[in-house]
Amino acid sequence: MFVCMCYGVTDKSIRAAVEENGVGNMRELRQHLELGSQCGKCITMAQQIIDQTIIDESLFKDVG
Repeated sequence: MFVCMCYGVTDKSIRAAVEENGVGNMRELRQHLELGSQCGKCITMAQQIIDQTIIDESLFKDVG
């Protein structure tokens, strides 16, 4: 699903940035992906995806 329509950023690309590059907040995400600087409507959803991905990774590591 597209999170940032202005730059064509998807939820998958945000998750990949978190998993592969250790992104933990919007400032870090914007170093890897261009989003949030045009209209700004994507910022809240992008942060939610970052948070959820971190939670999912933490739960998975505890089980492993």
